[in-house]
Amino acid sequence: MKTSTKGFAIATLTAAALGLAMSASVHADEYTTRDRAADAMDSAQQSVSDTWITGKVKSSFVAESALSAMDIGVETKQGVVTLSGVVATEAERDLAISTARNIEGVQDVSADALQVAE
Repeated sequence: MKTSTKGFAIATLTAAALGLAMSASVHADEYTTRDRAADAMDSAQQSVSDTWITGKVKSSFVAESALSAMDIGVETKQGVVTLSGVVATEAERDLAISTARNIEGVQDVSADALQVAE
């Protein structure tokens, strides 16, 4: 009788240990899934924000009569607006940069690809 009790105790402890190990991995997967979901939500929010900023910058260029909005490309990534294209004057380039900088949510403006026509 003592042998079967000892065997039962070992089997019970083994099952409990395996159960805890499996439970820990399920919880680890749950947190990983939550983290992935949170990262996906952050990424989606950033994409929406970047799209909104790009649209706002472009519409501000259209509203600004001193800018040739159709000649200026606008891209936004993580709040950084990149301007590209060719403008007629240095003053037009400066105006495009300052207009973009004044949009809510813009972290920085890169205008290395925005050239002045010669």
